[in-house]
Amino acid sequence: MDILSIIGVLVGFSAIIGGNLLAGGELDSLVNFHAFVIVIGGTLGATLLQFPPKVFWRGLQISVWILIPEKLQMSKQIDKIVHWSSMARKEGLLGLETVIDNEKDSFAKKGLQLLVDGNEPEVIRDTLEVELATKEHLDMQAAKVFDAMGGYSPTIGIIGAVIGLIHVMQNLAKPELLGSGIATAFVATIYGVGLANLLFIPIANKLKAHIFRASQAREMVIEGISSIAEGENPRNIELKLSGFLLEK
Repeated sequence: MDILSIIGVLVGFSAIIGGNLLAGGELDSLVNFHAFVIVIGGTLGATLLQFPPKVFWRGLQISVWILIPEKLQMSKQIDKIVHWSSMARKEGLLGLETVIDNEKDSFAKKGLQLLVDGNEPEVIRDTLEVELATKEHLDMQAAKVFDAMGGYSPTIGIIGAVIGLIHVMQNLAKPELLGSGIATAFVATIYGVGLANLLFIPIANKLKAHIFRASQAREMVIEGISSIAEGENPRNIELKLSGFLLEK
């Protein structure tokens, strides 16, 4: 569980609501269903128009990383790669066949299969890098779904404000209707700017950070398996891969 994400959301929204209350405002003044529908509906519609279904649904899938990030465990992965290297030196590459069946990571499993099949290090590296680049590109596009929402919501909020002001102008002769129009105008702007800067853009940036680290973990696997194919010493492989660790 990523506690910082929860704390960030709570602190951000508490600051807005608390500041409003300290200034003498009321909580009800920030609640407007019409403004909410305009901002959320408009932002969602524009985002659906921009992205193909595969990218949009991938964005929803990886959004859980904000609270529950992928468990990469890079240190343990290095230990596994060094163990594979030792097995390959003692039993030959075919000795790794038993390891393939027990490997849960599909990316590492594919690399091991290429290794056991006797492919050249360059072939192994090129094959895995193609898969890495494809996956990274899809996930980065998925993260940009929230970037786009962060770009659209303030503009949709302005549209909501204009709609509210139009209602105000149309009802100048009816003072009892002016309040709802003014509320929609200003609250829509708050919703649009607030959601963009407190949720959508931070979510996009955090997802990009997770994607970058996941790509690093896969690059480490590529480097490790390629080094095994090149017959490098297990100790040298361990020293090389330790450079990927962020916890140094």
